[in-house]
Amino acid sequence: MENQKMANTPYDDVFRTLLNDCTPLIIPVINDVFGEQYSGNEEIIFSPNEHFLNRQGGIGDERITDSSFQIRGKEIKRYHLECQSSPDSSLLVRFFEYGTQIALDEGEIRGNTLTVTLPHSAVLFLRCRASTPDTLKIRIDTPGGSLEYDIPAIKSQKYTLQEIFDKKLLLLLPFYIFSHECLFAEYETDAAKLRGLQAEYAEIRNRLEGLAECGEISEYEKCTITDMSEKVLEHIAAKHESVRKGVSAVMGGKVLEYEAKTIKREGIAEGIARGRAEGRAEEREKGIRGTVSILKNLGIPQQTILAKIQEQYHLSPEASKEYL
Repeated sequence: MENQKMANTPYDDVFRTLLNDCTPLIIPVINDVFGEQYSGNEEIIFSPNEHFLNRQGGIGDERITDSSFQIRGKEIKRYHLECQSSPDSSLLVRFFEYGTQIALDEGEIRGNTLTVTLPHSAVLFLRCRASTPDTLKIRIDTPGGSLEYDIPAIKSQKYTLQEIFDKKLLLLLPFYIFSHECLFAEYETDAAKLRGLQAEYAEIRNRLEGLAECGEISEYEKCTITDMSEKVLEHIAAKHESVRKGVSAVMGGKVLEYEAKTIKREGIAEGIARGRAEGRAEEREKGIRGTVSILKNLGIPQQTILAKIQEQYHLSPEASKEYL
């Protein structure tokens, strides 16, 4: 079998990093795009991103989705998000391929009936033009009739900084620089305009620090957003040195990836060590709950907590979930 992986862009990598490392930031985006009312206390479960698509002649292509996950609240819903720097003609084909494969992975056969459920899908456009649609549409003609469904388009350039913070769409912050891309040449030659851009990013920095201080986001989430903003900036402004250096300086300089990772890694290690100590002093049960409590207070994502207590205390997935 020949496996063909689609080349990733730095923006895809940033998007995946945010989803996996700052999972709670997904909820406000889903609420805004799909009109949901999730509280933020729901469980988010990611599925494997790699899918094998069967081709004629027995050849299989390996495809990687940007994100496929369940949100478990009053009901369970499956979502599929893609990040796209600009629209292209293959996008709808990929959505159909991914969506049907995700549906087949969780399909159910009862008697002589196969039931499949397509995920709720949306695309994040980092760049858009007047012709960029608000929704994409897939239409399926079957022997039993036709059906169609919409795929909402999230246009990151359309959100103002105020809207991003008001709606808590912090997942979009690293891509905010795209709204200034058409002005990069002016910023390079006009110091006053560059200072205006720097002032906006000073506001972003200050507001992120304020959210971290009051506990609305964790220190790790703040560092990751800053780090990912830096990565996007480095790529999009590669040929505009003044823009790149000016924004980076205001954001506090480059936040190296290992700094954010270190916060998380050391927090996990500390939580496990303290949790184990409690377990030795009293009971295993209290030790596990102590570990979970400490990791939660450190802002560690739920999926990471589950993985760690399963590993350290030899719990089954079902048993570990009870401690959350």
